[in-house]
Amino acid sequence: MEFAVITTGGKQYKVSEGSFVSIEKIKGEFKKGDKLSFDKVLLVDDGKDTTIGTPYIDGAKVDAEIVEIGRARKILVVKYKQKSRYLRRNGHRQPFFKVKITSIK
Repeated sequence: MEFAVITTGGKQYKVSEGSFVSIEKIKGEFKKGDKLSFDKVLLVDDGKDTTIGTPYIDGAKVDAEIVEIGRARKILVVKYKQKSRYLRRNGHRQPFFKVKITSIK
């Protein structure tokens, strides 16, 4: 089974063809169904031999399609100092793109 390791949004993801990956939101105007292309490919393995980039593989590309654009569940950010009546609560929902990997070249 062929897989690749790509980097986007400061994180690394192990992807294979047909898999779904939830990645950090990319700046710009995107909508559901748009095609994405990741050229920062760190590693490609086709089952027989492995190609490792230094740091990226020249000419390697991973194509994907946006399946869903959303925001993650809310997390609570709490700042608290005891004995001083200091409490701050803040909620945060991280935006994400859910993508389907269409091909690894």
